[in-house]
Amino acid sequence: MDETEFWEIVDSTREAAEGDPEDHAELLVDRLLQSDPDAVLDFARHFESRYNRAYRWDLWGAAWVLLGGASDDSFDFFRCWLIGQGREVFEGALHDPDSLAELLDEFDDEVDGDGEELGYAADEAYEELTGTVAADLGIPPAPPEPEGTPIDFEDPATLARLYPRLTDRFG
Repeated sequence: MDETEFWEIVDSTREAAEGDPEDHAELLVDRLLQSDPDAVLDFARHFESRYNRAYRWDLWGAAWVLLGGASDDSFDFFRCWLIGQGREVFEGALHDPDSLAELLDEFDDEVDGDGEELGYAADEAYEELTGTVAADLGIPPAPPEPEGTPIDFEDPATLARLYPRLTDRFG
């Protein structure tokens, strides 16, 4: 599976779920079950590598503004959700986290921002297809700490300065 196919699967299942993260995860599992186990592992590698790329302080700050706070777990689930939004939103957020103010049509912190189940979709599909747990994916692990410069999330002035568009629209 190449990167284009990975994003096509993410996009088609998100569109079919009409943006609902839980439905998106269910549809993603169903779609992956139509593949062979090797393709599911390829999907998992693409997902995990993007999940690791998004382990950055500046994205955590954007998640903090959007969610009104973001614990370690909340940020993990946010990164899964961000991948689920598709290539344009994901890459745009990596390039400039504040650009999420323009990239997101809507954001409801009660529904959006939590893609926990998306993070388990490939594992669930692989286990259902093979009856076994997926082995190590063979990709580099996430860094022990987020990349970049730590941010004082508790300081509203810092967040407003770093994320002016997100703060104006969602803060």
